[in-house]
Amino acid sequence: MIFSLCQLTWLSYTSTTLTCFLISHLNILFHSIHNLPKYPYTCYLPPKCCQNSVTKIASCPYNPHTSLTPSRPLLYHPIMALQTTNSLLQFQSLSPPLKSFPATTTSFRPISAVHSPDPTVPKPPSPATSATASTATPKLTTSTQKWALDSWKAKKALQLPEYPDQNDLESVLQTLEAFPPIVFAGEARNLEDRLGEAALGKAFLLQGGDCAESFKEFNANYIRDTFRVILQMGAVLMFGGQMPVIKVGRMAGQFAKPRSDPFEEKDGVKLPSYRGDNVNGDAFDLKSRTPDPQRLIRAYSQSAATLNLLRAFATGGYAAMQRVNQWNLDFTENSEQGDRYRELANQVDEALGFMAAAGLTIDHPIMTTTDFWTSHECLHLPYEQSLTRLDSTSGLYYDCSAHFLWVGERTRQLDGAHVEFLRGIANPLGIKVSDKMDPNELNKIIDILNPENKPGRITIITRMGAENMRVKLPHLIRAVRRAGQIVTWVTDPMHGNTIKAPSGLKTRPFDAIRAEVRAFFDVHEQEGSHPGGVHLEMTGQNVTECIGGSRTVTFDDLGSRYHTHCDPRLNASQALELAFIIAERLRKRRIAATIR
Repeated sequence: MIFSLCQLTWLSYTSTTLTCFLISHLNILFHSIHNLPKYPYTCYLPPKCCQNSVTKIASCPYNPHTSLTPSRPLLYHPIMALQTTNSLLQFQSLSPPLKSFPATTTSFRPISAVHSPDPTVPKPPSPATSATASTATPKLTTSTQKWALDSWKAKKALQLPEYPDQNDLESVLQTLEAFPPIVFAGEARNLEDRLGEAALGKAFLLQGGDCAESFKEFNANYIRDTFRVILQMGAVLMFGGQMPVIKVGRMAGQFAKPRSDPFEEKDGVKLPSYRGDNVNGDAFDLKSRTPDPQRLIRAYSQSAATLNLLRAFATGGYAAMQRVNQWNLDFTENSEQGDRYRELANQVDEALGFMAAAGLTIDHPIMTTTDFWTSHECLHLPYEQSLTRLDSTSGLYYDCSAHFLWVGERTRQLDGAHVEFLRGIANPLGIKVSDKMDPNELNKIIDILNPENKPGRITIITRMGAENMRVKLPHLIRAVRRAGQIVTWVTDPMHGNTIKAPSGLKTRPFDAIRAEVRAFFDVHEQEGSHPGGVHLEMTGQNVTECIGGSRTVTFDDLGSRYHTHCDPRLNASQALELAFIIAERLRKRRIAATIR
């Protein structure tokens, strides 16, 4: 029954003042009848979608009542703000309130249209509470403190290696500071744009790659095969969801790994734990396990070379849709997933043939190239600082070691060094979240890392296990919704499902991974929010590290091709099988949305 601009678009566009007057008073009347609190309303001009036709509030995709802040509901179309990389505050500054309505001094959080509304309207604060709040001395929070490139050094830093020679480390870091950036700021901004679309359910993030990259396995074929599987998965997801797929690799920099114990003991010998090839070696001897700063130089070189090859694959014709039939890996050819993919590829070929017959060009770059971004965990802070550059076009700092960085479960302390470093860089950021995350803490870390509430800036990567997902995730979604925070929700079904096989090897059951993905989609459907993507540890190699899948890998098979340096990964067949499962869920959501 609440009136909105969508229902009044039949009025002349030039009589805006009268329209706003009617809207304000009709809403006040409605709230009086139903004994609801009378909030001050701000009226905005209707967007183009509503200027030429009468749209019912129930069917308008830009229904402003899908997201109202408790303190001050706004009668405008907040979803428009999410279609840019500007913050909602910036969007509101482009559409100021009409002068015929007095401005209110009530503070409010920018709102989003990402989530469904809460079922109840919270009561406004009492005058006594408001007076107390207004006279209280503001506390200087982390997000308001001055940030510097090295301000993280004043905070507690976990999971950093201890180098025996600090002078050698400083020398290496100075060398890295003089090296060219691996990625560019404009590329990171483009990724942020796309992630903002994923927050709205208009795109889907596919993020995958190695648990930890290795110096030993660095070769062109290895990079190509992983890239090829990501292309296959992207085609499957795009076909099922009928939406763009944002392809981001855990590649070109994913070396460092956090450890639960700083030391490892074997046969009475205690040595530093293996922390990734950019820190130390995995061989169990003192020389290999001693952190070596020179490994940072090698990690930089390998990252740059990997990204160079990925760029060539993405833009040199290898990723062309006309090659969709050639992306199948040899060992998946005769599998169920290979057959399903071949059927999909044939449909794509037929569509391309139709386009060519109709005179539509299929040689345009949009058909022959793809966008591909890189990502890794922001763990080794001295290395990340050495590759952070001031962008001359925006005046902002970007960590140029990757387009996208995330803070892990072990290093996301609100007052920690990693959060301090990340809050000052402008890259899109991820936050790994387990079932241990408190909703209030999640609100706080989002506030610290994204004080402007910028779409695409924050991606929440949940890693909980299927049952925990169904219990814990709804509370996190509701907390973010109540705070009006804009995030992209992504599932990591790998880390919450690690078990130990009878042989002692770590593994992950495919059934548990699939169950967590399904739980992720179920919860978002229940909460009215958008499942924005999936984050996987996977490889293009025919490894036997995760058990299960249609081409069943058993406990007995684990030892045959168990090559990971850290955690078990999906092989290409398992990754493609999971992509078909996700694509089916995206297809069902698309059909349901069309019916509604």
